[in-house]
Amino acid sequence: MTDGPTLEGLSAVTFSTHDMARAVRFYRALGFPLLYGGESEAFTSFALGGSYLNLTTETHGPIAWWGRVVIYVSDVDAMYRKALAAGIAPSSEPRDAPWNERYFHVSDPDGHELSFARPLA
Repeated sequence: MTDGPTLEGLSAVTFSTHDMARAVRFYRALGFPLLYGGESEAFTSFALGGSYLNLTTETHGPIAWWGRVVIYVSDVDAMYRKALAAGIAPSSEPRDAPWNERYFHVSDPDGHELSFARPLA
């Protein structure tokens, strides 16, 4: 039996890019179905089996940020409270996104970003 939210699976991997149009053309050429965004958007999402491959625009300097892993949980707000109780400082409070997910981000001790999310009903 677990206390609090349960980890349910890997939802998405998000990569940063300086050139969204070029990156979108690359993934479309490989056959990734476009689900959200596109060449002129700041955020784009492709289908990847039961998961997603996301792209986000990085506009400042070299790409030093590798990306983000999105992990689905049973309850985003409970996971947020669990992080706070453990002394972990998320980068923001949970919020609803236009791509139909509730989420928040936290970085591990080495700077890898994790996003805990749940699709909105």
